[in-house]
Amino acid sequence: MGQALAVGDRIEVLLLKEDREKIRYTADVLADDGAHLVVRAPWAGTQARDFGFVRFEQGDVFTEHFWRDRWYAVKEVRDASGVRKGWYCDVTRPAVQRGGVLEVVDLDLDLWVPADGGAPLRLDEDEFLASGLTEREPDTAARAWQALDELAELAAGGFADLG
Repeated sequence: MGQALAVGDRIEVLLLKEDREKIRYTADVLADDGAHLVVRAPWAGTQARDFGFVRFEQGDVFTEHFWRDRWYAVKEVRDASGVRKGWYCDVTRPAVQRGGVLEVVDLDLDLWVPADGGAPLRLDEDEFLASGLTEREPDTAARAWQALDELAELAAGGFADLG
């Protein structure tokens, strides 16, 4: 696996979409066993973003789980007072650490799991199908669909088994 980071280290998270930068932000390392990295960061957007099912805004805090050997990331979202909003889950290629930067390639499929126990929402399936990944990289596309199913299983268990 990767070089484990120490608790308290800071790392730059670089989220890529088709090799272009989607967002970059600095996060504090909470745990790292070489395969599973947990970081915490404030909402990195410059302004609030309302998705209809949740609103991310200044003061929100994300506790993010990345894996160097799994095809997804799980991000627990809490508001400024610490109340959990839910979990935003990205289907990604396994995270790659290059020095002080963690590169994560977003594969479009997402899952939102509300904190109130509501049904998980599968997101962006149309974007994924339109991306052409299924034709270009059928094995990667199959892994992505499998990862979305794994995320749904984790959600059904309340994300108790993230380790």
